[in-house]
Amino acid sequence: MEIPVKVALAQAVPVLPAGEGWWYEPKFDGHRTVLVRGAETVELYARSGRKVTTHWMDLAVAGLRVPAGTVLDGEAVIWRDGRLDFGAAQSRAASSLVRARQLASRFPASYAVWDVLQHPVEGDVRGRPYTERRALLVDLLASVGPPIQAVPATDDYEVARVWYESLTAQGVEGLVAKRGSAAYPAGGRRGWVKVRHADTEDWRVVGYVGPRGRPRRLALEPAGGAVGRVRLSGPLAAGVAVPVGRVIARLPDGGRARVDGESYVRVDTGLVVEVLAGSGRHGTLTVVRVR
Repeated sequence: MEIPVKVALAQAVPVLPAGEGWWYEPKFDGHRTVLVRGAETVELYARSGRKVTTHWMDLAVAGLRVPAGTVLDGEAVIWRDGRLDFGAAQSRAASSLVRARQLASRFPASYAVWDVLQHPVEGDVRGRPYTERRALLVDLLASVGPPIQAVPATDDYEVARVWYESLTAQGVEGLVAKRGSAAYPAGGRRGWVKVRHADTEDWRVVGYVGPRGRPRRLALEPAGGAVGRVRLSGPLAAGVAVPVGRVIARLPDGGRARVDGESYVRVDTGLVVEVLAGSGRHGTLTVVRVR
């Protein structure tokens, strides 16, 4: 298996799909993470393929209990006062190494796992149906224990509806639905669907306002819309500004431009961010995270 893995993605839909063959999982809100258990080490990778082991060292240490030869796909999350804290997870992912260790001591992470990509005995299992991979995952993690655990899953639509309505109190943002007969949609394909209480839209980063290494705002274009329809975001949280700044700092400026009477620096980042759906109707986009 080629490492880092191009992880599966989910397509946002307005309504939870129903019918025979669908399986449902709570959508945990944190930092997408692939865990690779080698012969003697554990490495963690972000969705982008960037190695993030040192930022989640508490999970890497826990991962030593996972059998060698395993590759898992899931979400690094942080629980605070019985709720998922997305901001805390993003801050950890974007922090310096020293700061990451300090945050880990105060707010230890958990790893919510939804798939096994490589099994220590069965090898690469991405081509097998979800139901088979799910059984392998549950069996594999049975003796590992917290903070590494398989996410709950059900093929009962009514149970999934209850989860969707009730788990918001714990910070769960929605559900992911997967076909029980489907292989893992590798290569970044959107083979899963997701339903969220607060849905998001994808926008391209085409410029910035403020320091290159830590922009205050971003110039954005709709990822699926017409090129040239630029809007400025609202102020950025650190969990967004830091990773975007790392990319911008390595790129040449494309000159200055103006939108809605404000100046920004153009730059071709290749980055896509998620913004709250509808948040740009009055001219300000609320950026949630970097894709």
